[in-house]
Amino acid sequence: MSSASAPSAPSDLGPVPTTDPRATGGIGGHPRGLTTLFFTEMWERFSYYGMRALLMLFMVRTAAEGGLGYDTRSAATIYGTYTMSVYLLSILGGFIADNFIGARRAVLVGGAVIATGHFSMAFDSPATFFAGLVLIALGTGLLKPNISTMVGSLYAPGDERRDAGFSIFYMGINLGAFIAPLITGYLAQGPGWQRILASAGLDPLHSWHWGFAAAGVGMTFGLIMYVIQRDRLAHVGRPPAPAADGSRPWGRLALVALGSLLLIGAMLACDRWPEVVYGLFALQVGAILHFAFRADADSKRLAAILVFFFAAEIFWAIFEQTGSTISLFADRFTRNEVFGWSFPSSWWQSVNSVWVILLAPLFALLWIRLGPRQPSSPLKFALGLLFVALSFALMVPAARLTAAGRVGPGWLLALFLVQTVGEMLLSPVGLSTMTKLAPDRLVGLVMGIWFLAAALGNKLAGVLAGDFSGEDPGQLATFFWHQALGVGACTLVLLALVPWIRRLMGGVR
Repeated sequence: MSSASAPSAPSDLGPVPTTDPRATGGIGGHPRGLTTLFFTEMWERFSYYGMRALLMLFMVRTAAEGGLGYDTRSAATIYGTYTMSVYLLSILGGFIADNFIGARRAVLVGGAVIATGHFSMAFDSPATFFAGLVLIALGTGLLKPNISTMVGSLYAPGDERRDAGFSIFYMGINLGAFIAPLITGYLAQGPGWQRILASAGLDPLHSWHWGFAAAGVGMTFGLIMYVIQRDRLAHVGRPPAPAADGSRPWGRLALVALGSLLLIGAMLACDRWPEVVYGLFALQVGAILHFAFRADADSKRLAAILVFFFAAEIFWAIFEQTGSTISLFADRFTRNEVFGWSFPSSWWQSVNSVWVILLAPLFALLWIRLGPRQPSSPLKFALGLLFVALSFALMVPAARLTAAGRVGPGWLLALFLVQTVGEMLLSPVGLSTMTKLAPDRLVGLVMGIWFLAAALGNKLAGVLAGDFSGEDPGQLATFFWHQALGVGACTLVLLALVPWIRRLMGGVR
């Protein structure tokens, strides 16, 4: 990754700017490049969350309703595997950017592949549906870690604006995630749109595919904006220089690709043999201890990265049930109306983003005001776990109330508020912490490892969602309560380890 003071070099996306690349002038006095990445990521997340809001509901709908007709467990398995792959392939995408094409070009290529995947899902056939899922996973693997890497590269080491910058960037993510389900959900489920299709002589059962196509349009907007404002990013994300002999690490690329495929295979094995999950947890603990007791500072920081990885994995296993169990709870057990006005159940997928948009500026301001007095990253992570555990504890009485019929929307509004507080304590802070702890030569790969935590958490969320059932309110309450207790126990362990983790970080906050 080239630094701001590196000699000028031709850019693959545009000319190198003559002004100081870290000068202010962007959102809130941040670098101008942050504005470009803010809107690019906003449209990419529009495409992702717009499609994700429909995915589970589409799969469990019967063929007569325009869906695929899967049972809850089968749909949850596919959902978890897809969302896992989206993040797991970030390791491969980070390696490709670090060693071959650079972060800027990886974002451009990845976005084009994502858009192709969404447009593939616009066609009404199982083959194009699953081809679209594969393409979106591959494209996101290229785009997701590298756009976050470029955000970190906009700031000099020790710049106190970094965490605030990532919080603003995170608000852009959630602005796209807020808008997307409103549009794609209306196109997929809205009676008004279905009547428009019928009046035009089109099959209203195909309305789901109009929603998938709209997600592709969003990604296309993001690519256009990225190219138009490319000069703001010419100093970051350059392609790496080849070795002295002109070679590239093709052998290591093959190993990373093979490792990614093997890990996907191992997680797929969890569907048949749940014991594999415990083996993966044991490997993570072993890796933490291996690096923690080595003498060099980089190894100790890698150990800290792996602790954060473990905590994030647990967090996402609960949080990412938003698109599976919470989506089904909203569809089957919640009164989806406000003051007598009904709305599509997929619109609930926008609520988390509303809370983030409201809370992100407050958290960004809080971290800036506190400065060096703000809580350490390990403590923020522990608090994030605490809040996500409380969110599922809140669903226990809501589940019991379903015995009397559909519950009011207040329960889900409160769930998303509590989860969002936890998210703001963990996710943007995690992005920032990875860029601070990662060795310079491994920034892209470490960002890929960070997203691997989300990958494994998403798969675990899919596995847990397979046990979701609404036949018995008591059983549904137990489903939420057991998970709340498990994450609560992990929170206590992480709190106890905070002083040790801070020592591993070697002065990095």
